Amino acid sequence: MWHYKEKKVIALVSDDFEDLELWYPVLRLREALAEVHLVGEKAGHIYHGKYGVPATSDFAFSDINVEEYDGILVPGGWSPDKLRRYQEVLEFIRYFDKAKKPIGQICHAGWVLISAGILKGIHVTSTPGIKDDMMNAGAIWHDQAVVVDGHIVSSRRPPDLPEYLHELVKVFEG
Repeated sequence: MWHYKEKKVIALVSDDFEDLELWYPVLRLREALAEVHLVGEKAGHIYHGKYGVPATSDFAFSDINVEEYDGILVPGGWSPDKLRRYQEVLEFIRYFDKAKKPIGQICHAGWVLISAGILKGIHVTSTPGIKDDMMNAGAIWHDQAVVVDGHIVSSRRPPDLPEYLHELVKVFEG
């Protein structure tokens, strides 16, 4: 059994997130005693997933000091296309990359990492729909359930969540 009693994780949120790709990792990490904060453009705002599941943000992007966190989760759905437009989000991703702290990304979340400019030479996966985007950003793309390249853990889609979380947990454990 793994325990993260002192781990703090950011889970990015905006409208149209893929419901399972946000909530499964958040609940799994919280179950392991991690403190996971939902962080969106506004604090206390209710965002809705593609299938209507709500998520209320704990903090706004501007409230966060990333140095207090041990990792970040980027869910898929259509929210990554919104999230990558915020400079704070791109700065978060660059910080975690430079610090070699865990970055979890699934499905369309690769768009955020592309916009942050951190994928050159990195082995990843994603939904096949953005394969070309990932490769054009310099990533080495693989069609498999989960790919781990150092601190970056990527996955394709909801059916791959068990494998994704298994590997993400290992990366958080160090």
